[in-house]
Amino acid sequence: MSEGKTLATMGALALMWGSSFLWIKVGLDSFSPVQLVLIRLVLGTTVLLALCAAYRHRLPARRRVWGHLAVAAMFHNALPFLLFAIGEQTVDSGVTGIINSTTPLWALAVALVWRIERRLNRLRMLGLLLGVAGTVLIFAPWQSTGLLSWGALACLAASASYGFVFVYEGRFLVETGASPIALAAAQMISASGFMLLAVPVGGLNPIHLETGPLVAVVVLGIFSTGIAFALNYRLISAAGAVAASTVGYLLPVVSVLMGTIFLSEALNLRIVAGMVVVLAGVGLTRVRGRAVQVPAPATATEANPGEVVRS
Repeated sequence: MSEGKTLATMGALALMWGSSFLWIKVGLDSFSPVQLVLIRLVLGTTVLLALCAAYRHRLPARRRVWGHLAVAAMFHNALPFLLFAIGEQTVDSGVTGIINSTTPLWALAVALVWRIERRLNRLRMLGLLLGVAGTVLIFAPWQSTGLLSWGALACLAASASYGFVFVYEGRFLVETGASPIALAAAQMISASGFMLLAVPVGGLNPIHLETGPLVAVVVLGIFSTGIAFALNYRLISAAGAVAASTVGYLLPVVSVLMGTIFLSEALNLRIVAGMVVVLAGVGLTRVRGRAVQVPAPATATEANPGEVVRS
């Protein structure tokens, strides 16, 4: 892949993943969180299965792999997708993208607890502390107008779920013998199954179908989930995981810009400053090599887009 194509792919990924928070916010006008996430997962699964068929990639056959994929599907797809959708019922899409940028900090913390990452130099410790300080600045619990709410906490829990699962996937889903796209498709199938179980609880609400929310959910499922995962694999294969993880720094910027432009969301200086501090902290945690080694996806989120996090 040429440098121009690499940059174009990174830009496309940043746009698709960064805009996912906008599509979630719009989609919630017609769908409940469970309905939105189920449609998103089914569409993403369809895209990835079509790619598997086109490239003749087979789904994993071993039960042990499917067991690990079930854990990944829960904590990388079903749970965080649902938590972000629940959170965005009360939290702006731009702010959700900013909260999502704390994911690498959670991943580092989990890696330290599991002793996968044993060395924490001063700069990386400073980065971790900066990330915590930036998160506190964003939530501003000392202010009555702060973000400390159940919706914001749901978004933070979703980011922590990503951080945990990136480390888990790096430990148990690296050498499976299956292609990354096949693993992502299998993971999406499992996640869709989990969401089907949630339908009786929160998926039977009446749907007030409108064109805008319907288009938003379709774009979210096909582009921000299915195609984005496939592009991320290609980027990791051609340019490496480090280059792919760089996309993560663009996601909060994209989410903030799109929320401001299309939804007229207002951001105060404190939240913007918190975003800058968090991103600075994330940058410091990656000094002298990556803080956490994570495999290729789909997240991401999405099964792993390096340390990149998408919703």
